[in-house]
Amino acid sequence: MFVSIVSYGLAVGAVYALIGITYNVMFSASRVFSFTAGMLGMLGGVLGALFINKMGMNAVLAFMLVLACGAAMGIVTEILTVRPVLKSIEQHLYVLSTLAFALMIQQVTAIEYNTEPQPFPVLFPIDPNSWLGIVDQKFWLPVLACIVTILGLEFLYRRTLIGRAFLAIAEDSYAARALGLPETRLRMASYAIAGVIGALAGFTGAQMLLAFIGNQAILNFYGFVPVALGGMGSNRGAVIGGIALGLFQQAANFLVGGIFASVAVFAVFIVVLLLRPEGLAGAATARRV
Repeated sequence: MFVSIVSYGLAVGAVYALIGITYNVMFSASRVFSFTAGMLGMLGGVLGALFINKMGMNAVLAFMLVLACGAAMGIVTEILTVRPVLKSIEQHLYVLSTLAFALMIQQVTAIEYNTEPQPFPVLFPIDPNSWLGIVDQKFWLPVLACIVTILGLEFLYRRTLIGRAFLAIAEDSYAARALGLPETRLRMASYAIAGVIGALAGFTGAQMLLAFIGNQAILNFYGFVPVALGGMGSNRGAVIGGIALGLFQQAANFLVGGIFASVAVFAVFIVVLLLRPEGLAGAATARRV
């Protein structure tokens, strides 16, 4: 039982962490909390199953196409639902614009694909008797994707010029524009990166979560929890919060099961936020009074 809790908890926690990072990347570029992260995760699984199962593509080509579709959806999200809101005085309208867009994509997917959970194909034909087959790939794939993503983002933000430009607009968009940085193009690029990360979460987690349009709501909520637990804008905090959430959720499923597991998750979530409103990895904001 302990091995099952840890393996499944780490895997599903990695998926939640990736969705949390998707939230963070979009937020850091625009200060808009886009409710399309779960949609991107849902599309990653659905499109992967569509390309491989129905169109007969090999896993590598399907993977690349899914990431490309995720990037395209990220750019469309920025153009249609975020950019008009940033020009408006009522900037809180992003709650409606991003959520409406996500629900629209979900309904289109339901019409064109399927409303029932569909199995996701095994990506790597690994002999279960080999040392690589000791741990099921549906467990280590999301964890590997999470590790690669966090290392890639750290390299991008800390070691590249464009990454430092991303950090500049995240810190102060007005000052960044005054320095001549192309804020709009950088924001679009950030949303494209977020789209890739969200699609990656859905694709690598689909063997476990299945290809299902209902994953959108689940990933939207459980992807938000690591952001709140880890601190808004902290990718490392999102990883810590996501893994902690996944392990606790699976332990609660085994111990109490059913709806009581969800109640336990909500209860711990509320207690943590009451004790540390800035999140586990966030810093308290000083305010002059």
